[in-house]
Amino acid sequence: MNIMPHEIALSDVYFPPLLLVGITAYFLAALFTSIATKLGWYKYVVCPAVVEFAFMIIFIGVLSQFVYIF
Repeated sequence: MNIMPHEIALSDVYFPPLLLVGITAYFLAALFTSIATKLGWYKYVVCPAVVEFAFMIIFIGVLSQFVYIF
């Protein structure tokens, strides 16, 4: 069984799986940031840009664990 992630082809353009994971993680981090802002959690954060980047890295790590399934 080959568990190596393969490229995803969309109309003869090959995308690496980690690129798609990164894009998905960016949108998830943006969604989480907007929800946290509306709930008022960001008033306790000193540097919101660093926190948003950290959430993006966390989402990349979590989503990359499931990339070989696709």
